[in-house]
Amino acid sequence: MVYRRRRSTQMQGATESVAVAPTAPVARPAKPRARMMRQYDLVERVRSYNPNTDEDLLNRAYVYAMKAHGSQTRASGDPYFSHPLEVAAILTDLKLDDATIVAALLHDTIEDTEATRAEIDQLFGPEIGALVEGLTKLKRLELVSREAKQAENLRKLLLAIADDVRVLLVKLADRLHNMRTLDFVPTESRRRIAEETLDIYAPLAGRMGMQQMREELEDLSFRTLDPDAYSVVMQRLDALAERNRNLIGEIEAQLSNNLRHKGLGARVYGRSKKPFSIWTKMERKSVGFEQLSDIFGFRVVVNDIEACYRALGIVHTTWPVVPGRFKDYISTPKQNDYRSIHTTVIGPGNQRVELQIRTEAMDQIAERGIAAHVFYKEGVGSPTEFLKRESTAFAWLRHTIGILSESANPEEFLEHTKLELFHDQVFCFTPKGKLIALPRHANVIDFAYAVHTDVGNSAVGCKINGQFAPLSSELQNGDEVEVLTSEAQSAPPSAWETLAVTGKARAAIRRATRTAVRDQYVGLGRRIVERLFERAKIEYADDKLKGALPRLARTSIEDVMAAVGRGEIKASHVARAMYPDYKEERVARYGVKKGQGLAAKLKEKALEPSRSPVAIPIGGNNSDLPVKFAPNGGAVPGDRIVGIVTPGEGITIYPIQSPALKDFEEEPERWLDARWDIEDSAPQRFPARIKVENVNEPGALAQIATVIAEHDGNIDNISMQRRSPDFTETTIDLEVYDLKHLSAILAQLRAKAVVARVERVNG
Repeated sequence: MVYRRRRSTQMQGATESVAVAPTAPVARPAKPRARMMRQYDLVERVRSYNPNTDEDLLNRAYVYAMKAHGSQTRASGDPYFSHPLEVAAILTDLKLDDATIVAALLHDTIEDTEATRAEIDQLFGPEIGALVEGLTKLKRLELVSREAKQAENLRKLLLAIADDVRVLLVKLADRLHNMRTLDFVPTESRRRIAEETLDIYAPLAGRMGMQQMREELEDLSFRTLDPDAYSVVMQRLDALAERNRNLIGEIEAQLSNNLRHKGLGARVYGRSKKPFSIWTKMERKSVGFEQLSDIFGFRVVVNDIEACYRALGIVHTTWPVVPGRFKDYISTPKQNDYRSIHTTVIGPGNQRVELQIRTEAMDQIAERGIAAHVFYKEGVGSPTEFLKRESTAFAWLRHTIGILSESANPEEFLEHTKLELFHDQVFCFTPKGKLIALPRHANVIDFAYAVHTDVGNSAVGCKINGQFAPLSSELQNGDEVEVLTSEAQSAPPSAWETLAVTGKARAAIRRATRTAVRDQYVGLGRRIVERLFERAKIEYADDKLKGALPRLARTSIEDVMAAVGRGEIKASHVARAMYPDYKEERVARYGVKKGQGLAAKLKEKALEPSRSPVAIPIGGNNSDLPVKFAPNGGAVPGDRIVGIVTPGEGITIYPIQSPALKDFEEEPERWLDARWDIEDSAPQRFPARIKVENVNEPGALAQIATVIAEHDGNIDNISMQRRSPDFTETTIDLEVYDLKHLSAILAQLRAKAVVARVERVNG
């Protein structure tokens, strides 16, 4: 997500109404240098939520880090030690365990001082040593860079997080403090760091449910990348808050009183959307600031889930409900563990009031995400194992890391991860009631792969809410989806990759496509090898080839066959690896001696490929072999054909009368015997090309097209060239069933008065 500045009409108007310097950064008053947190301050902060904290450990880490960083300073002139202290302070706000706080204090020591992993292990234990080393490796990453490097670094980041999720929490706190002090960084680096934060770290915090941190990271990035827009939004927000100050208090009071009179205790408070959230909504909906109706929202925090629904009933019976604005994330939580009831009503002063109703525990998770899970209590085990059991947000992270093994290259992984990071969700159900969470705009193909990869690969149709629908149908919240599968389809069409939205589906489609193509090459290679052995009258056996694998520099028989099918290894090399005495016969192919003109001799010789026991059967475009047809004229059943192996592409089938075969006369090893193998019960169309010289008069082309259509031919492409004032040469690519079908069309065209001449083109 590369941030781009916006100059839409509504924002231009907003800018004109507020005096803002067009290019100067937002003016910020100089702040007095804050006093560094003392040892006892740190210990007290941790003890406030963890009475059993190890004070000695915290004190030792504080002193060690302070001495290690010594006289080092930051770009602001502050002692460098102030940075790890502030990172630790952020983590105490998240109420994290002692090991995480200590890792925050030490996170720069290995990289920036003379401290070593061994020394930290000895003084603080291997658990803290592993955390610090993981953070040291991440510090060396530069996520905004060339795509391949960025992708590889993102891999390392997520893998480090998977080993211990506390690495992510310290890294996010580290980034947050760096963003708070970004003004002291050179301008170019400032933009790079802000883009990186907006691109990776903010959405990653959001996916972990840490909404408070995500919002601050987004706003700090927004302020750096577009200070003018940030200033305008902030001034509008301040003005709106001042104008509605009494109204906000009135709504809070009315909500609290109504709930209390119904016997329900609740904590009610209002809050405004953050600048970046407002800006992105204005961009997404193309509206001005004044047109946004949900800038202020109110939270109703109660004791338990039952009270949430009681509060909802009280609110809905007190004020009119805005249709289509109700969402229940308690019964269907988001993947980042967020749970709450959302509703909008017409409240006091006919103002729209957006409400979020939740319990205290839900409120903590909504703000702090995975950090709200209590790591420091006894008996929870390791944080990573604990989150595997308790957190769907962490399950998303594990799923994303699972894509690592499925992506063919780093760029694919980066694409998948960014797709997963930036999408909101839609919730659908299987016929058995299983909930499937997908990104918005996902379709049935994504749903099928979310159920299981095999279901996606074999999907042929679907029903949405009991009605048949295309697989490309976009899904809506609450849809019940039944995927129809067929065992006959083992691999999906490659075009599905462009339709799929989720990274998992795209990765699975690419993988299935690669597997299907490889299987085709393996099948082709095996037939080529077996054909050569049969012609040479020597015995072929897989066991014997297995012993020759080292000589072919391949690890499996399938690798050898695929390489032969792709044209990377000649079949004669396989024979020589198995039988060192084997000598390739370079003469008498089809009874033709070298230099005699292979293509010409083929026409003369009465060879019937269909009777050849070693000819490769050609079944059309749906064959299990990688087959295509001559590019400038094709081939149709009834033609005598020959195959030419093209490295990396498979077999190209030519009619033996094709003049293009002359280009391959000096490469007899690429020639293959081929025969048609078409099932009468499943007719297919095959490509052919004809050239028509027709009279240049109105309706001539229509008459030609009508003849082809009436004889069940399918026109694929037409090109026309004026040869003289009276005649036009029309070249038509069409699809026919066989040579007899093509000949009938040619005969009917010759009978037309507008056709002077027609002939087949052999490419």
